[in-house]
Amino acid sequence: MPNKNLINWTIIVRVLSFLLIMEAGFMLTGLPFAWFYDESLYPLLLSALFTGAIGLIVLLRIGKNYKKNIGKREGYLIVALTWIVISFFGTLPFLLSGAISSFTDAFFETMSGLTTTGASILNDIESMPRNILYWRSMTHWIGGMGIIVLTVAILPFLGIGGMQLMVAEMPGLQPDKLHPRITATAKRFWGIYVIFTVAEVLLLWLGEMDFFDSVNHSFATMATGGFSTRNNSIAAFGAYSQYVIILFMIFAGTNFTLHYHALHRQFSKVRHNQEFRVYLAIIAVATVYVTVNLVFFMDLGLEKSFREALFTTVSILTTTGFVTADYFVWPYFIWIFIFSLMFVGGSAGSTGGGIKIVRHLLLIKNSWLELKRAIHPQAIIPVKYNHKTVSKEIIFNVMAFFLIYVLSFASGVFVLALIGLDFETSIGATIATLGNIGPGIAGVGPVENYAFFTPFAKWFLSFLMLLGRLELFTVLIVLSPAFWRH
Repeated sequence: MPNKNLINWTIIVRVLSFLLIMEAGFMLTGLPFAWFYDESLYPLLLSALFTGAIGLIVLLRIGKNYKKNIGKREGYLIVALTWIVISFFGTLPFLLSGAISSFTDAFFETMSGLTTTGASILNDIESMPRNILYWRSMTHWIGGMGIIVLTVAILPFLGIGGMQLMVAEMPGLQPDKLHPRITATAKRFWGIYVIFTVAEVLLLWLGEMDFFDSVNHSFATMATGGFSTRNNSIAAFGAYSQYVIILFMIFAGTNFTLHYHALHRQFSKVRHNQEFRVYLAIIAVATVYVTVNLVFFMDLGLEKSFREALFTTVSILTTTGFVTADYFVWPYFIWIFIFSLMFVGGSAGSTGGGIKIVRHLLLIKNSWLELKRAIHPQAIIPVKYNHKTVSKEIIFNVMAFFLIYVLSFASGVFVLALIGLDFETSIGATIATLGNIGPGIAGVGPVENYAFFTPFAKWFLSFLMLLGRLELFTVLIVLSPAFWRH
């Protein structure tokens, strides 16, 4: 009698193969830039042909006679393996072009792109071929909304259900369904994502950026990624471009469900959403605090102080990682405050990384109610969020997430310190990669990069990027012995 607990590897390989074909298609979109800037077409073309061929061959080998349902175990494996496999093949344009000669460095850069971390090993970005920089930004864009969400949108063409993939990528806190079918929800998210990207491209193009810069920075902004085409990041551009990017970073860090409601003129749902109100409040309070201190201690002038404070606050809070100033040279109490924002994160259901604001809200609400429960032990006092009672299972999930996040952060700092990094750099690199932020403090501050790390450290930080991007549980579940027991 067949064991029902066996993992359905056929469906896993089939989905991954289809994703490789999609990745090849995204690679080909960089060819017009290679042609326009008179650069070699071969790195992207050969990478796309090889990646697509592998995917197509495997798909044809599997055929159509297979078990098509995806269980929880298959869902977790597909999500975890997707980021690894796509990153592996995503290194090809870097390696074939010679832009990055080391596989370790190429994998680090690709994983950083797909997880929208934005940590880079490149010392001279502007010397890179334009089409390779485009592919680098494209890894942000396809990773921002999530390869898996895109997959869920097209899975019906494969005859496969996609709910378990959404569960695996966003465990514990899932976005509200905009449509009874999860596929329609994924399509709506991607539709909003594309609309915002196009709008930002046009607005940046109207300013000082050319079309190439506008596309690349829009990809990075909407993905909350942080890769730039300039060595000085967004500091290379003027106030207009910076304000446009600030606006779209705020959009990208907002729950995409709220964008859907806003587009359908359901403004009351946006206005009364507790997470969104706290999100805006944090931006406002942090910007005022940093602005005042910059005016008094850095003598930058009011407008520039405000712009740099707002840009840095939004960039760090949404985990985008763009920079317009070296905040590490600001007075220590300012950069320590900015460092604390790295532990907050964007909104649930956004492209932002980090812990997420809603988790902080639920933890604070539950902790406050615990005081009341201690005084009135017989009373039933539920935690409420947006006027709805939150189940104990979600509260336990949030508390477990915080505990595991803190342990993961502490473990990351310990490992990096153990291999010889100074304590500040170890702290900065760990939170910057685990939170998918990019810039940290000390040796990985806003004007530094990750080129000096040892190969072991780069692989370890790549793991932290994946761990943070999939919000801990998915990766840890797959690594647990219980997952593999039949």
